[in-house]
Amino acid sequence: MQNLSKRYFDAMQESTGSLQIQVNDISIGMPLANVQVTVKNDNGDIVEELITDESGQTPIINLPAPPEEYSLESEQSVKPYATYNIETKMQGYRNVDVNGTQILSNSMALQQINTETGAQDAAPIVINIGPNTLWGNYDPKIPEDAVKPLNPPTGEIVLDEVVIPEYIVVHDGVPSDTSASNYYILFKDYIKNVACSEIYSTWPDATIRANVLAIISFALNRVFTEWYRNKGYNFTITSSTAYDHAFIYGRNIYKSISVIVDEMFNTYITKFGIRQPLLAQYCDGIRVSCPNWMSQWGSKYLGDQGYNAINILRNYYGQDIYLEQARKVSGVPSSFPGTVLQVGSRGNDVRTIQNQLLAISRNYPAIPKLRVDGIFGDMTRRAVQTFQQIFYLPSTGLVDFGTWYKISDIYVAVEKLAELV
Repeated sequence: MQNLSKRYFDAMQESTGSLQIQVNDISIGMPLANVQVTVKNDNGDIVEELITDESGQTPIINLPAPPEEYSLESEQSVKPYATYNIETKMQGYRNVDVNGTQILSNSMALQQINTETGAQDAAPIVINIGPNTLWGNYDPKIPEDAVKPLNPPTGEIVLDEVVIPEYIVVHDGVPSDTSASNYYILFKDYIKNVACSEIYSTWPDATIRANVLAIISFALNRVFTEWYRNKGYNFTITSSTAYDHAFIYGRNIYKSISVIVDEMFNTYITKFGIRQPLLAQYCDGIRVSCPNWMSQWGSKYLGDQGYNAINILRNYYGQDIYLEQARKVSGVPSSFPGTVLQVGSRGNDVRTIQNQLLAISRNYPAIPKLRVDGIFGDMTRRAVQTFQQIFYLPSTGLVDFGTWYKISDIYVAVEKLAELV
């Protein structure tokens, strides 16, 4: 063990992951500039002191992390990620302490911190991030039927079609725990949180996509069947791994996982002959065995062998599954037009994006102000690129599926907050 510890310490001096922190005023949806951000290691030593820019973001920093190999093998003798603690201070706002931000080697971690107006000498807002489920001790999933009856005994009606909800209500505990908090979380943010809590961003792209599709399908099954509401509860899903998935409030996410979720958040697994998304249950496949479900570590090794996402999923859930896309996304002004917008594009879809970016730029001044003319020119491209940089999308300057809906999300949030001011 002593030799292992020495090798681990030595490797930590050479292996790094990256981190960027974004601080927002949660009450008005504004990024906060000039916030003092201190990053400390587990020993309490200061490793970085940073200041946020006009988009509420710190510079990207590199931090020591265990070598990537530790997160790629199921026999984990040491924790495969490093943890850091973050403190924020700004005059007129409550201090926020985030403990346990997780840094994986060769991955970019994104830590969003929300604060509110208040005295700095008040008790800080404290966020404690629990371990990834592949490392920590969590309750195994209680098996359920993968396809649910669509005639609930309460007489309530399930949805006519699969719809992507704007928000999902997460009960932070087991269903019967009446003292647990309920969090209203944007659907995409929920999927990103769970994926970053239950897999590693260092895994093969196809493996990450397979696991994200399983998480989306499971969550949409809960939405479609009104599973908990038909039992008399006032939430959509829980954070208990015994019943649903691990959701860790306030945790950091990883850019690579975030981009994948933005690309495919309306895609789910289903089977011929059923109307609902599949309740795609899984386990780690090492500490817990689940022969009829997906094994997370097994999916990782299939990804290593070159399997694509759908073939990984069919290996576990059967050859009769296929991927479907929900046609309706709630809470957005208009659906993606089906064609990528780029320099030279014209028409009402371009006008829509220009209007939304112009509104967003009031809260995010780094985004250039636009003339709304329905012509996708160089200024529109620069505005799109700046938006993509702020919100961790590939900086292409193209309005593709993921960028369209991310712009829609932020626009709706900005407009709702403007109505309250």
